[in-house]
Amino acid sequence: MKTAGSILSTIFDERFMKKAQGYSKFFDSWKDITEKNGLPAAADHSRIKDLDKGIVYIEMDHPGWKQILQTKQSKFLNDFKIRFPQLEISGIALMLQNNQENNTEEISTENESVKNIKTEKRKEIIQNAEISPKGLEAIKDDDFIETLKSLGKTIASREPL
Repeated sequence: MKTAGSILSTIFDERFMKKAQGYSKFFDSWKDITEKNGLPAAADHSRIKDLDKGIVYIEMDHPGWKQILQTKQSKFLNDFKIRFPQLEISGIALMLQNNQENNTEEISTENESVKNIKTEKRKEIIQNAEISPKGLEAIKDDDFIETLKSLGKTIASREPL
């Protein structure tokens, strides 16, 4: 004869296993659901990330996929409700993967290279800054002409590109 503890342990393990299998089927269903709704490639760029309080959180790798998935969001919700009524799914939240560290690094690098290009362009403008010869024809003082050229370079170096 089995003890009460071993019987409860067996029941608990069976319930736990059934629940775990149900969740596994739920998470594995995404590919089938996207295919059924005419978006087979979406499963390669998105996944079910979580289920919390009846909300299915779907994560994707690009904003374009988010827009595409939004067009089928109500159909996905209906499919989830029909396939998994026990999960009491009431909504879907679409979100981008959190790759902030990589994105921030790329943005920093891009900003730095843009900054370097602007600095080089500014140097080039300053070196080539000239006053129109038409304006210089009337000026006879060479020192004044050099002052005007210097002023032109200063102005060129301060102007935003």
